[in-house]
Amino acid sequence: MSVMVKRIVKLTFQEEFVPDFMVIFEESKDKIRAFDGNLHLELLRDLAQPNVLFTLSFWEDESALEGYRQSELFKATWAKTKALFAEKPDAWTVEVVGV
Repeated sequence: MSVMVKRIVKLTFQEEFVPDFMVIFEESKDKIRAFDGNLHLELLRDLAQPNVLFTLSFWEDESALEGYRQSELFKATWAKTKALFAEKPDAWTVEVVGV
């Protein structure tokens, strides 16, 4: 049985590169949302540290997420994004266990 998963990625950018990432996100968000198996995508910002952002995405299941992670879209977007980091990103793939 497949289980919807949620992916949370913490992205800590060099402060001067936050605007560059915002451009990358704007150029990529509709393509990611249209990717097979994607159910939701949003970008969040830490109130205390404006150079710390989070992507929150919902996927039909782990295989849909993995399909995206192996795609040319992900590889191209990630190559541009990782050059802007101040710290190594953190990522979690989670499932809802209670509401």
